[in-house]
Amino acid sequence: MTRIEKEKHIIGIMIDIYCKKKHKHKDGLCEECQELLSYSRQRLDKCRFGEEKSYCQKCPIHCYKKSMKVKIKDVMKFSGPRLLLYRPVEFFKHMFSR
Repeated sequence: MTRIEKEKHIIGIMIDIYCKKKHKHKDGLCEECQELLSYSRQRLDKCRFGEEKSYCQKCPIHCYKKSMKVKIKDVMKFSGPRLLLYRPVEFFKHMFSR
């Protein structure tokens, strides 16, 4: 799995946790979260750093539009700590793959 694919996988998990807990959506993602997931995957596909990519937070180029940046920050802030509880293997893979 490439670095970009790993990023897409982990962001999908984080958005899934967020949607289930915040929006109480049981089956799949709500429309808003699906839009955010599609947008974030699209941005990852177009990342100019490719496999040399660091955390988006540390990136010198912020490619998310402002509204989506706010949403993805909320998702990460909420889901990041919960990732350890709900998907501990994924959490450690993500944290130590850098």
